[in-house]
Amino acid sequence: MSKPQRRRNTSSQTPLIAIVGRPNVGKSTLFNRLTGSRRSIVGDEPGITRDRIYGEVAWNGRSARLVDTGGVIPDEEALIPAQIFVQARFALDEAAAVIMVVDGRTELAAPDLDLARLLQKTGKPLFLAVNKIDVETLDAAAENFRQLGLKSLTAISAEHGHNIGDLLDEVFAALPPQVEESVEVEPENEEEAEALHRTHGEYQQDEVNVAIIGRPNVGKSTLLNTLTGTSRAIVSPIAGTTRDAVDELIEYQGHKLRIVDTAGIRRKGKTNLMAEKLSVVMARRHLEAADVALLLIDATEGVTASDATIGGYAHESGRSVVIVVNKWDAVTTARVDGKPPADRAIYEEQVRRALKYLNYAPVLFISAMEGRNLNRVLDTVVRVAAERRKRVTTGQMNRFLEKVDFQRATVPMAKRVRIFYMTQAAVAPPTFVLFTNRDIKLHFSFERFLENQIRESFGFEGSPIWFKIKARNKPEKE
Repeated sequence: MSKPQRRRNTSSQTPLIAIVGRPNVGKSTLFNRLTGSRRSIVGDEPGITRDRIYGEVAWNGRSARLVDTGGVIPDEEALIPAQIFVQARFALDEAAAVIMVVDGRTELAAPDLDLARLLQKTGKPLFLAVNKIDVETLDAAAENFRQLGLKSLTAISAEHGHNIGDLLDEVFAALPPQVEESVEVEPENEEEAEALHRTHGEYQQDEVNVAIIGRPNVGKSTLLNTLTGTSRAIVSPIAGTTRDAVDELIEYQGHKLRIVDTAGIRRKGKTNLMAEKLSVVMARRHLEAADVALLLIDATEGVTASDATIGGYAHESGRSVVIVVNKWDAVTTARVDGKPPADRAIYEEQVRRALKYLNYAPVLFISAMEGRNLNRVLDTVVRVAAERRKRVTTGQMNRFLEKVDFQRATVPMAKRVRIFYMTQAAVAPPTFVLFTNRDIKLHFSFERFLENQIRESFGFEGSPIWFKIKARNKPEKE
C-alpha cells in the first residue's frame, strides 16, 4: 500500500491546549465555548466524549489548537474507560499546555487527586479550571480545590462564560511564541479573480472530506485508524463506541484527505440514551458536509435494511459514494464456519441488487483489521472526488444529445418530453438543466435512461446525477 502521510504539528505551528478531567465535569461545554462551536456532544450523561476532538481557539490576536478528551479515571480496568485514558495520553503528549477541569459543585474526589498527580508528572504548564461556578458568590468555594496542588486556579462557568477570559489570559501567556506565516496571493489575471468568486463546488478544494458511514460495529473506527496509520479512534467490540465524529488529515499521492469517522447510524427507535441520539444527528451532519461517503458493509452479515437506509441518506444528499465491504477475510481466507469461501462476483451482485439506487457507486472488498486492499480505497476516493467535480461543456452535451436514440427509452407516450438542449449547471454533484417542450417531471424510466447514457459517455463514477427541467412554455414569472 502506498503509505499515506499524516500531517503532524511541529513547534513552529499552532500550539495545542489539552482539556482533561473526570467524566461529566464540563470539558465538552468548555471546548464548545472556547471554539465557538457545537463540535463536542454535551449532556448530563457521564462519559459521552470518548475520542479526541480537535478545534481552534483565538484570543487577543493569537490562536491555538484545542483538544477535548474523554473523561479520565486513572487505573480504570473497564475496556472503554481504559481506552479513553489511552486517547487522553496521546493528547497530553502533543499538548503545550493542559487545562484540568473539575466540578466546583461537588466535593474533591480521589480520582481528581490521582489525575492531578499524573498531570504534574508531565512537566507541562497546568491550569485548573473549577467549573460550574455560575455566580461570583461561589468563587470562594472554588478555593477548596487548592488541595490539588496546582498553582494556577480559575473559577469559571463554561456554560455562562464566567471568567473564561481570565483563564485564556493565563493559558496563552504560558504558550510558546507563535510564528505566523501569512502569504497573501493576488490573482494574476481576470480568470483567476473570477475563480475566487465561483459558487460552491466550483472552486479548487484544498481538502477532500471523506465520511466513513455505516451501522454500529461494522469497523468504521478500525478503518480510520488503518487508513491514517494512527490510533485516533477507540476500537472495541462494543457497538456504538464512537459518539463524536473523529477526523484525521492525511496526504496521499499529492492529495489532502480529511477522513471522518462518524458514529454508527441506527433507527430512532433503537437509540435510547440522549448521547446516542445526538451522535446520530451529528453523523448525519458530517455526512452532509462530506464530498465522498464510504458506506461500510459487514461482509459477515451482508446488506441489511439499515445499510440501505444509510446509503439512501448519502444518495439523497448528493454525496459521492463508495461501497466498502469490510471483514472480507472473515468470509474467505479466515472463514471458520465450515462453509466454502464467498465468491466476490456473486457477493457484489447481491450488494448491487440490495442497493439498486447506488448503481453508480464502486464496490470494494477489504479487511480494515488486516490492512488488505486499503490502497484501493484511497485510490478510489481520489478518483471519485475528481469525478464529482468534472464539468462537461454545453457543446459536448449537445453533440451527445444528437447521438442518443431516445426511442429506446421505455417511457409512456403521455410522459415523453423533447429535449431541445441541455447544459451542466453545477458540479458536486453534477447537475444538468434540460430545456424541454413540456413542463412535467421526468418519468423515472426516462431519467434512468438519460443518466445511463451520460455515464456511458462522460463517467461521473461514484456521484449521483441531478436533473432540472426548464420548459419553453413555462411562464416567465416562474
